[in-house]
Amino acid sequence: MDLVGRHNVTVAGPVDGQPLLFAHGFGCDQHMWRHVVPAFEKTHRVVLFDFVGAGHSSAPYDPEKYADLDGYAADVLEIVRGLGLRKAIFVGHSVSAMIGALAQVAAPELFDRLVMVAPSPRYIDEGTYVGGFDEPAIQGLLEALRSNYLGWASSMAPLIVGNGERPELGVELTESFCRMDPAVAQGWATATFLADHRDVLPLVSVPTLVLQCRNDVIAPVSVGEYVADAIPQSQLVLLDATGHCPNLSAPEETTAAIAAFLLPQAVI
Repeated sequence: MDLVGRHNVTVAGPVDGQPLLFAHGFGCDQHMWRHVVPAFEKTHRVVLFDFVGAGHSSAPYDPEKYADLDGYAADVLEIVRGLGLRKAIFVGHSVSAMIGALAQVAAPELFDRLVMVAPSPRYIDEGTYVGGFDEPAIQGLLEALRSNYLGWASSMAPLIVGNGERPELGVELTESFCRMDPAVAQGWATATFLADHRDVLPLVSVPTLVLQCRNDVIAPVSVGEYVADAIPQSQLVLLDATGHCPNLSAPEETTAAIAAFLLPQAVI
């Protein structure tokens, strides 16, 4: 099975442009970046793809491989190497932010910069670390997902995306969640919400932009601050955005922040 077919890879922009990979979050697909990527297609070689079980990916789901986020990071490295990319910039939303960090640490020679949109290295509170949830809440979330995935998607998606005055955003995310195979969704959610990759952050060796929404029920501001403090070469930008999906709810502000990091002389 070819690389493009496995991960539904699409490429746009100049062949000699610096590679810019956009990775979607849990329950989404590359379509979630549609409002952001056009701003970079003249300057960068833009690469989009779908993770296993999402969008039009045809990659087989291996529960053992994808039991943790390292399996997803291995897919990122397969795409980067398969396309012959060098000095790649990786933009990851939500769980993909940490997937990108894992990939960069595993193969630092392949990456030039990271952009982490609403990242979280650990969702469960521990000691002085505030991840946003206690363990019973996470276990309850996962049990609800396992017992009634479609019902879980319908109730959780509007909360995750926020912006209650714009119900169409919740509808779009709900539909995206519902397109995922429930078995794949359960495995990815478990790997995501039980992960603890705080130890990875100090190992990230490239300049990193952390984008954090001011009102996010999944990743509170304290988490964005923690991530930015832990990564040696990082900067935190607080977006005047609500919800966990600023690439969908506040694409202009998200685009401008990424452009200021990548193209400081440009006006988007």
